[in-house]
Amino acid sequence: MGLLGWVVFGGLAGWIASALMKERQGCFMNVIVGIIGAVVGGIIVNLLGGVGITGFNIWSLIVAVIGAVVFIGIVRLLRGGAGSSP
Repeated sequence: MGLLGWVVFGGLAGWIASALMKERQGCFMNVIVGIIGAVVGGIIVNLLGGVGITGFNIWSLIVAVIGAVVFIGIVRLLRGGAGSSP
């Protein structure tokens, strides 16, 4: 995937994850969270014996969303609260 593909993919994954976690953030943060989520999700799935991010497809999107949800949860724990940001 090229740079533009990662930006679009990251934005979509970050947006879905932030909606699931009821987290309010802008487009730029959705892209960042989605890209980090793709890496985190890929690591988690690989550790479980599966195949992580394989390109721009539904499986990779699911993996990225799972990773982004995990990442948002970790950030919430480190911030010290489970509430959404204003």
